[in-house]
Amino acid sequence: YRFFGEPVVEACVENGASCIDISGEPQFLEGMYLKYNEKAAEKGVYVVGSCGFDSIPADMGVLYTKEKLKGTLTAVESFLSVKSGPEGVAVHDGTWKSAVYGLADEDNLKKLRKQIGYAPVPVVGAKLKKRGFLFYSPEFKEYCITFMGSDGSVVRRTQRYLHTELQQTPVQYGAYVTLGGLGTVLKLMFMGMLFLLLVKFNFGRKLLTKYPKFFSGGYFTKEGPTQKQMDGTSFTMTFFGEGYSEGQDPQKGKPNVKICTEVKGPEPGYIATPIAMVQAGLSLLEDTASLPKRGGVYSPGAAFSKTKLIDRLNKRGVEFSVISKPEV
Repeated sequence: YRFFGEPVVEACVENGASCIDISGEPQFLEGMYLKYNEKAAEKGVYVVGSCGFDSIPADMGVLYTKEKLKGTLTAVESFLSVKSGPEGVAVHDGTWKSAVYGLADEDNLKKLRKQIGYAPVPVVGAKLKKRGFLFYSPEFKEYCITFMGSDGSVVRRTQRYLHTELQQTPVQYGAYVTLGGLGTVLKLMFMGMLFLLLVKFNFGRKLLTKYPKFFSGGYFTKEGPTQKQMDGTSFTMTFFGEGYSEGQDPQKGKPNVKICTEVKGPEPGYIATPIAMVQAGLSLLEDTASLPKRGGVYSPGAAFSKTKLIDRLNKRGVEFSVISKPEV
């Protein structure tokens, strides 16, 4: 999307057509907001980014958790687990390239956000503690790291919109991914350090993009996954939410209610993503009365919070459910 996405957005906005994408690149997503939000509003069209695996499960999962908590949800942590069959997992190198160029250009993302001038979102309730980059989770009995994708930035954009436009209580959010045992952690740490070193230099970036399979330990390939690999892969995203019961002031005292929800589905990149994308498109076409009143460039949760998108996804195999009910 960094290199090829903007002409599509520009053409759609100029010609009065709504559009969605499956981008997981914050710089592209937020750049389109800066350049086209007002034009899209004038034309009455909706440009909704990250309507794939990045970031429908995370963004809509937080909204689902909020809806199921009887009270005020103030903080959520999500944990992504991807399970594979005997054939293992593979991802096309397009995703790898997004990561390479995104990390290399991190400074420009900071400048872009300053240019946008986001209004600060207040922290309501107890402040969500930031975890270390790598930690052990007793719930999953696995090591976990911060999720490096766009979910965190997308969810924060949604929460900012819901707070400023609809006066809803903003939810703090942390996104993580489970890794497995110590052996996997050591392997990933070695690859990660090599990646961070090479991504800083033009020569290094050329190496990373030319030999994705070698530098990712076989995970990213130019061929992408086989049908058997896709058939054997699934994902689960678990949400741990906390907040305040009905009648309890979120500005006073500690959170006194917890909830655990889950979004699960088939292989994320090539099966769950098109499901999410198509259902997001149908929501744009068929749930028009439930969309935001004015057009613009939106995150999925901001665009679809009042639509039937979650019901649509549940019927198509990307399932939202409550694992443990809110308990005081």
